[in-house]
Amino acid sequence: MTVIKRILFAVLLTVAGLPLSAQERSDTTYLFRFVADKDMFFTPWSGNGKELERLLAAINENRSAIEAGQMYLLVTSYATDGNEEQTAAQVEKTRRNRVKSELIVRGKVKEAHFVTDQSFDVAYTDEHGKSLRNIVIVTLPASVGKVSEIAGEEAAAKVEAYNKEISGEAERERLAAEEKAKTEVQASQQAERLAAEQTEKERLVAEEQARLQAEETAKATSYHFALRANLLRWATLTPDLGVEWRFNRHVGIAVNGSYTSWTWNDSDRRYALWEVNPEVRYYIGKEKRGYIGAMYKVGQFNYKFSETGKQGDLMGGGITGGYQLKLNRALSLDFSLGLGYVRADYEKYTVIDGVRVKRGKETKNWWGPTQAGVTLVWTIF
Repeated sequence: MTVIKRILFAVLLTVAGLPLSAQERSDTTYLFRFVADKDMFFTPWSGNGKELERLLAAINENRSAIEAGQMYLLVTSYATDGNEEQTAAQVEKTRRNRVKSELIVRGKVKEAHFVTDQSFDVAYTDEHGKSLRNIVIVTLPASVGKVSEIAGEEAAAKVEAYNKEISGEAERERLAAEEKAKTEVQASQQAERLAAEQTEKERLVAEEQARLQAEETAKATSYHFALRANLLRWATLTPDLGVEWRFNRHVGIAVNGSYTSWTWNDSDRRYALWEVNPEVRYYIGKEKRGYIGAMYKVGQFNYKFSETGKQGDLMGGGITGGYQLKLNRALSLDFSLGLGYVRADYEKYTVIDGVRVKRGKETKNWWGPTQAGVTLVWTIF
């Protein structure tokens, strides 16, 4: 008979040791199984080992609170079977003590850290509605009510104060995390808004610059015909007028003409001149205000500032360069300088009793500045 019991017990251990259906364990509840009518705590059996490791990890995590009396482990038995030598009450007590002893040895806790609940003869119903017998459940942390019921009001007050502190700290951490996340979102939104505003600002500035540039370019090149007056010539009492015709943004033709005829000292002194000065220009630069070009000049002169006068023809040419300074939409100042060659063929004469007497011919060649101008330009269209 004894042999049969041993065989049945071995079969029972083997069957019970098979993997059980998955059960989600609570983070605070740890379930340990016992063989029916046995009080030995088999840690490798029926998932007890993994559950024990989980409980030991929780103890280590909360060790300071446990040792300070702010947290307790609650040990409870459910539906315990008795045997031939012991009653059910004796078996359940032994089982609880064996679990506690395992935790004291391996978890480095003390008897004072436990609150031991009365045993329940009814089976324990898990979250799947399954009834379980012959089990011991350890709850960490034990509820304030259970601590008050078993360990007293003083211990319960200490646990409750700790729970409130932890709850407040958790709430503060949650609020801090929410505030941090909110701040990060706001900072991200602010950065995106500033980036969008900067992009929009840059776009508007670029558009405005493009508009102004187009406007300036249009101002510089929008006309095809303009009137001109060289103010330097007018300052020397030599009236000067001209025109400019722009073919396109780059090329234009300017023609200026000067004429004057002055006598004084009973016609003994004279200053007379006419001159025509055509010029081809090529405008350069982004706004087409500067230019280089080639010019030609032809004219006649009659100067008598002393006893001897000079009367003859002049002809020459050269290169020019200049810059037009915009004053407004219609007016601008054209600063120019010409360098090149001028040939003058003239007669020398004197005046005797009102009669012009020839004194010979001469020719003069000049290399260097041939013209200068500060010209007022009036754009017509």
